[in-house]
Amino acid sequence: MTKKNKTQTELAKTKNDFWARNEASDGILLKETIKKYAVSIFRGILLFGMCFMIIQPILNKFSVSFMSERDLYDTTIILIPKHFTLANWKLCSYLLEYKTTLFNTIWVSLLVSLIEVCMCSIVGYGFSRFQFPLKRFWFFCVILIIVIPPQTISTSLFLSFRYFNFFGKTINLRGNMLPYLMMCFTCQGLKNGLYIYMIRQFFMGFPFELEEAAYVDGCGPLRTFVQIMVPGAKPIITSCFLFSFVWQWTDGFYANLFLGKIRLLAGNLGNIVEKLGGYIARLTGNSSIVSVAYSNAILSTATLMSIFPLIILYVFCQRMFVESLASTGVKM
Repeated sequence: MTKKNKTQTELAKTKNDFWARNEASDGILLKETIKKYAVSIFRGILLFGMCFMIIQPILNKFSVSFMSERDLYDTTIILIPKHFTLANWKLCSYLLEYKTTLFNTIWVSLLVSLIEVCMCSIVGYGFSRFQFPLKRFWFFCVILIIVIPPQTISTSLFLSFRYFNFFGKTINLRGNMLPYLMMCFTCQGLKNGLYIYMIRQFFMGFPFELEEAAYVDGCGPLRTFVQIMVPGAKPIITSCFLFSFVWQWTDGFYANLFLGKIRLLAGNLGNIVEKLGGYIARLTGNSSIVSVAYSNAILSTATLMSIFPLIILYVFCQRMFVESLASTGVKM
């Protein structure tokens, strides 16, 4: 018997076994099989639709970024441009000052994320393990940091750092990294309340026996935290670091409020349409209004250039990020 005939015989036998088992179960097997495949097909269609809804705007921006201006008004073009060009990318690189702002964004986001994760880990560990006066009140303040939008205190922040009182002397701290660093070291930075809450919840599920064993071996609280708790908390620390890095990368609120002299991608992206108008006015010699379609094309291209490093980061860190979230979910 050839291999092909043998395979056909096995398939026929399997099919006969299925119908025999279905008949023995009074048709329940067939109903359950149909139900299983129907659910799988519905789940596949649902996931495809959700993925398409997420990816489709990015695909549109990617397509528009390679179109010339005349392609933007051609109703026959949907995704594939007729006149392929890289002029939009070159112009956005000039308007964004891409090399400078990319370097600044990387080191600012990295520095801020490292400080926030370190300080929030210490505070979250303290909330989970130690008893101190007004503990519930201070944790309530942490929840308020999560709930209250930072825009509601923007005026207070501006006045505090614009007229900072240093031993009776008024100093303007805006325009440099000092306000950022002060807020990060005091756990008042962007989303710091959320990081403290996540780390605290993780440590609440951590075995107390590990710390007790460390104390018996002569370790103090700080050494126990560094050598015992931090290695075991790598999943939640990784999650908080990636969250902090991404949010800091796309933040324009604190950047515009404090970092006037340090140009970041988010800040330049917010006013790129105005920069485009000024560039065309200098190029043509008159202040003509830029068309909406071309402005949207430049904005889409600039947005892609801003998020492209984050996409690369996700490609290399997706496994670590997913594993950290999965482990965090189990612990919490």
